[in-house]
Amino acid sequence: MTSVASSLVKGGVKLVQQLDRPYLSPEAQQRNVLQRLMKKAEYTAFGKRYGFSQMLMHPDPLYAFQQEVPLHDYDKIFDEWWHRSLAGEPDVAWKGFVRHFALSSGTAGAASKYIPVTPDMTASMRQAALRMFSCLPKYDIPAHLYIKDWLMIGGSATLQNLGHCYAGDLSGINASRPPIWIRRFYKPGTAIARIPNWDERTKAIVANAPKWDVSIISGIPSWVQLTLESIIDRYKLNNIHELWPNLSVFVSGGTAFEPYRRSFERLLEKPLIYQDSYLASEGFVAFQARPETHAMRLQLNNGLFFEFVPFNELNFDADGCLRNNAETLTIDEVEEGVDYALLLTTCAGAWRYLIGDTVRFVDKDLSEIVITGRTKHFLSLCGEHLSVDNMNHAVSEVSEEMGINIREFTVSGVKSGSHFAHHWYLGVDQPADNKALVAALDNKLKALNDDYRAERSAMLDQLQITTVPSHFFYDWQRIHGKMNGQSKVPRVMNAAQFEKWIRFVADQQAAL
Repeated sequence: MTSVASSLVKGGVKLVQQLDRPYLSPEAQQRNVLQRLMKKAEYTAFGKRYGFSQMLMHPDPLYAFQQEVPLHDYDKIFDEWWHRSLAGEPDVAWKGFVRHFALSSGTAGAASKYIPVTPDMTASMRQAALRMFSCLPKYDIPAHLYIKDWLMIGGSATLQNLGHCYAGDLSGINASRPPIWIRRFYKPGTAIARIPNWDERTKAIVANAPKWDVSIISGIPSWVQLTLESIIDRYKLNNIHELWPNLSVFVSGGTAFEPYRRSFERLLEKPLIYQDSYLASEGFVAFQARPETHAMRLQLNNGLFFEFVPFNELNFDADGCLRNNAETLTIDEVEEGVDYALLLTTCAGAWRYLIGDTVRFVDKDLSEIVITGRTKHFLSLCGEHLSVDNMNHAVSEVSEEMGINIREFTVSGVKSGSHFAHHWYLGVDQPADNKALVAALDNKLKALNDDYRAERSAMLDQLQITTVPSHFFYDWQRIHGKMNGQSKVPRVMNAAQFEKWIRFVADQQAAL
């Protein structure tokens, strides 16, 4: 039976690989996607407002689209359009009723955003997941491992019933109705996934862990690590492979894995295959399609149309807000090695929508990108332009060189006399030489960022580091209602948020 199932899996994978081969150029694929999106939304309120019927007859529909349709951030598109869908009105920014909304607050600490998840978007996400799965044979994984258990760590599948629609974490929405092809393998199963409380849900996963033979695990690195640590602690294991010897693949998403690598791999007996994914509430943007790189391939023919805004002072103000008349580029106009803010037009009614992430092309021919940060999560107090990507790499390298596990971090800009400084909080659970940490992290940032190095001899004073137990970060998430398997620790905090964090840390330390 196992050999038959393995053969069926192999055949299915080959079929998906054949269907996923691009027969058109990236530009042609994207133009086709945009025209299909406009055609589907032609008679919606949005399509009528901006004249999609006329655009589709234009000699260059893409040009007409960019001339007529304005750029949107969340506040603009929600206040003008999505709030009507949330109230139950059909045919607003996408055809039909919107029955599901993904709650997303990002990492800025703002109130929850309601992101529409339409049936077309669900189909798009499932198609992307299947395509990602079909890439695993490139990693020489034995076929029998595909039919073991797949553990997905995410938000609760219990959704808020708003009467005419449901709202919840995207991972919870997906877990509440997994696709047919994955149901046989899916763990922890919908019953456990529906447990609302993160701690109670984790207890249920831990209790059932010995019943499963997990070969693939997916989720945000921090929450996956916490889950594995709970299992190891409960059953007094040396590593997770003592319970799950077939565990071979970790599909990571939501945040950069590198800062977690050192502490994560302490939980293993043998190396895992890591596959990065870029699944946002607004769509399944990209995934790692081959083992030779950590970059991810954009999904160019799957219901998403991409535009790219050069992330510079001409297009964004000091707070990371989009300027009027910002320059927008299409897939054929981008360059490798440049940071771009990502704009999405999607099959869920997002139109030229600023998702908030910045990306960089590392291989334009293959349409492969890496995520470099957030438009509002960077530090540039005096021109240092320090990105989250710089921070992740620096922390990872310092952790490796100093032999310590830096599990979490956050940073904010502060005044330092007449100058400025960066104040870092590092989650470290072992003794660490603070002076050596400061020197090492400062040197790494100088090596990674020329602007930072220049400003360190001008207006930017020596960085400051406070080390705290790593559980402080998770306790912070818990008291803010973000202990849910999907939320992320904010890498950069604004002044008001950082002040609250400092008070929280002081209270935690006083209670020790």
